[in-house]
Amino acid sequence: MTRLRCAILDDYQNVALQMADWSKLADRIDITTFHVPFESAAAATKALRDFDIICAMRERTPFGAEVLSALPNLKLLLPAGIRNAAFDLEPAKARHIVL
Repeated sequence: MTRLRCAILDDYQNVALQMADWSKLADRIDITTFHVPFESAAAATKALRDFDIICAMRERTPFGAEVLSALPNLKLLLPAGIRNAAFDLEPAKARHIVL
């Protein structure tokens, strides 16, 4: 089975991996946390290009059509709450990215 890659964005306090029991995913998913915001959309797409799952803990990284199209492996885009104003829903839906 192919392992999935998950990025957790804006974990500025370095606590995301301590706030839940991630061990149940350890055999299927590699998790990487990012502690500082990306300087630009280009920096975000470069860093996130190979990830299948992105957990956005804040609205600092915009996921518009241009960014989403530069993330070929992205299958699941998760907000920390009910919604995230930085997610452009229509391009995500068009690419069949689950929100």
